[in-house]
Amino acid sequence: MTNDPDRHAQKMAKKKAARDKIMATKTDQKGLIIVHTGKGKGKSSAAFGMIFRCIAHDMQCAVVQFIKGGMSTGERDLILAKFSDTCAFHTMGEGFTWETQDRTRDTEMAQAAWEKAKDLIRDPANTMVLLDEINIALRYDYLDINEVTTFLTEEKPEMTHVVLTGRNAKDELIEVADLVTEMELIKHPFRSGIKAQIGVEY
Repeated sequence: MTNDPDRHAQKMAKKKAARDKIMATKTDQKGLIIVHTGKGKGKSSAAFGMIFRCIAHDMQCAVVQFIKGGMSTGERDLILAKFSDTCAFHTMGEGFTWETQDRTRDTEMAQAAWEKAKDLIRDPANTMVLLDEINIALRYDYLDINEVTTFLTEEKPEMTHVVLTGRNAKDELIEVADLVTEMELIKHPFRSGIKAQIGVEY
């Protein structure tokens, strides 16, 4: 490492030239299948960050929440209050599976959410559709993973982005995805007895 300004400038110029060369080869565009998974916090938060980017660019988008119930969250309340004309928001779960304890009902709710999701994805007006916590529904086999992956690869419009969140993403979904991020848990306040807090978790 050096503090010499000239050497630094030369080094950065070389990096920029190499970067520009790489970027010149990246010319394609497509609607992406994006998966956020892992045990760490931030899967839905990152996905909502992309939804808010779409809203900021005045791009039509939509959210379908699997599993999660009617609990108030900052993202949902803000979108419904300020951006419902740009972003359709559908909360279609009744709470986490350990709270509902009714597999038949959970399966019915997940199936209904998937039908709504397919309608929204098929609509070419939507630039992005977020399927929040769908990986949980897939993990418990409330939905058929083969049906989901077949739909995403064969029926999703070419330029529509679909974001799928939740722990334990199935290998079949990871295989068809264009972008997969695994959130790694290193430290979490819940383990120290601190409950979920407004503005951080919801």
